[in-house]
Amino acid sequence: MTDVLIVGAGPTGLTLACDLARRGTGVRIVDKSPGHPRSSRAKGPDPRSLEVLEDLGVVEAVLAAGWAPLPMRKYRDGAAVTDTDPYAGSAPTPDAPYDRGRLIAQWRLEEILRDRLAGLGVAVETGTEVVGITDDGTSVTAALADGSRAGARYVVGCDGAHSRVRTLLGIPFEGETDEERLMVCGDVEITPGVLDRGVWHQWFDEDGAVMLCPVPGTRAGWWYQSGPERDARGRALAPSPDGFRRLFARHTRLPAAHLTSATLLSTYRVNVRMADRYRVGRVLLAGDAAHVHAVAGGLGMNTGIQDAHNLGWKLAQVLRGRAGAALLDTYEEERLPVAARTLDLTSQRLRATLEAIRQPGGGLEAAVAPSAAGPHPGYRWSSLARPGGRGRVRSGDRAPDAPCADAATGAPTRLFHAFAGPHLTVLGFGPGSERVLREAAAFHGDAVRTFRVYGPGTAAPLPGALHDRDGHARRAYGVEGDAVVVVRPDNHVGLIADAADDGAVRRYLAALDGAREPEPMRGAGMVDGTPKG
Repeated sequence: MTDVLIVGAGPTGLTLACDLARRGTGVRIVDKSPGHPRSSRAKGPDPRSLEVLEDLGVVEAVLAAGWAPLPMRKYRDGAAVTDTDPYAGSAPTPDAPYDRGRLIAQWRLEEILRDRLAGLGVAVETGTEVVGITDDGTSVTAALADGSRAGARYVVGCDGAHSRVRTLLGIPFEGETDEERLMVCGDVEITPGVLDRGVWHQWFDEDGAVMLCPVPGTRAGWWYQSGPERDARGRALAPSPDGFRRLFARHTRLPAAHLTSATLLSTYRVNVRMADRYRVGRVLLAGDAAHVHAVAGGLGMNTGIQDAHNLGWKLAQVLRGRAGAALLDTYEEERLPVAARTLDLTSQRLRATLEAIRQPGGGLEAAVAPSAAGPHPGYRWSSLARPGGRGRVRSGDRAPDAPCADAATGAPTRLFHAFAGPHLTVLGFGPGSERVLREAAAFHGDAVRTFRVYGPGTAAPLPGALHDRDGHARRAYGVEGDAVVVVRPDNHVGLIADAADDGAVRRYLAALDGAREPEPMRGAGMVDGTPKG
């Protein structure tokens, strides 16, 4: 029996598996597909998902394998009308290092995550289909299509919009499907040199559209989207290579023979649906198994990645006995409202985009610009968000980044480097925070990392401490005087408190990492294992 059985090995399931495995949680991940798909599908991680991937230790590989979002070249009647860069003028800030997502084929992102998972000792089991689930209250038994059984303490369905796990649980998938608004998709190859691979080409005409986005990591691969071919009665035809060529020639005014191959063809229908609950006993849902929405904005894969990042640490804490099972209730409490917001947002963006493309020069920029996703909403409503905080950051919000320096060596670092890994983080601002930091380290050991943050102009030769030379960290968190910030393992603010309120910090840490006997102090006046100054 394993700790967690993950059903589905797309980006959501792989993110969850990586997060659990690095925490020492036993993981088995299965997928019914006989092999790993090579379709381009999702366009890539958004800025918040890049932060998640950085926490998992794979962001450098993702950045190297992908491209920055491309300018959009819009055509009308076969002629180029305008080029638009939705990210013109956008730049990283001290608290947000990623101002835009990354264009990368989904199959390549999955490869990177599988490699990370393999490094943690876990391999995806392909050709393994779950056909039944039995939850006896203490564990779950999954029946597999080959007649065998798999036992786990928890099961998570990350198996997509047609989730077998969700169906087996009897959870409704309420919403609607637009059978008229169709799109055909596929991976195609275009004769090299015919189209500039430095832009995303978009042909919009009165009778339809074709969009071609180059696939990073290939010399001739493009991701193709178009309205479907229709017969004389207006009925949509199934996608086919010849149909793709006819649509390509009609809208681009280029010879059909330039589209040399078309594979992984599919029809996309606008689905706006959501499960009304994410957990039944010891079985949970994540990603498209829990919610699907309009394609506008590219938020589907990203919402799933962020589901997994929210769930992973909670499952691990419960499985290790450091938190009660009620912690798992906060997964639905926090993520279901985010999904509902995403459904509304993407539907709005789709309507705005369809209106925009009716005008010459209009395109998809309204759907993919930084403002399309909006700021990460955080979880201020959560029962895990304690009252407190000043300025723009409150408990429940995404934890901001900030450039700092190692206080002992002067080497540049960032708050995100302090947060990275399977632990809670406690930041102490001002000398009054030292006692709280010592106590947190003593009671929680390696489950909590503590950092004293020294301000500008302070000489602080302490290994493990952070020097906020330019005051970015203090400004980002809006703290004044002596204060303590607790950052959850998924890099959200749990608590912002006055340093004198050590009871509030103690209670909060105990709720997420159950109180236990203090570990032996590593010497009088120690902070994070180092002498306090």
